[in-house]
Amino acid sequence: MSQISLSQFADKLNQLMPQILRGFMHRQTNELFKGKITLPQFLILNFLSKEGESKMTSLAHFLEVSTPAATGIVDRLVRYGYLTRVFYPQDRRIIKIRLTAKGLALVHKTIQQKRQSIVHVFSQISEKERDEYLKILMRIRDIIAQEKKA
Repeated sequence: MSQISLSQFADKLNQLMPQILRGFMHRQTNELFKGKITLPQFLILNFLSKEGESKMTSLAHFLEVSTPAATGIVDRLVRYGYLTRVFYPQDRRIIKIRLTAKGLALVHKTIQQKRQSIVHVFSQISEKERDEYLKILMRIRDIIAQEKKA
């Protein structure tokens, strides 16, 4: 590829990213990519699959939204049967959110399907190119994390 300006690079990336994301989405058969749950909903499910349970304020902080906004997202997931609220009799003010078996199964299914899709696509790219790609993505993640702290 010939040398292009940073502005041209940004334009090309803006064109490519939606095409790549759509390509990966077409390979998915889970609820996230069928439009049954939203990305913020899946992020909460995935977060809880790692954390076990969480207070609403922690979920809101994780999503970088208000507590009422996080409550609305959680309410829908509770209605779908993916989450449950856990009440603590010793302190009724404490309510934690936890995955149900149905929610955990959805997270595992979605992650497995995403993994299979990535393996399929990236099996057609050399190991060296995959290594370079991963290094670039990690560098981008680090830059974004540093800017977030500032």
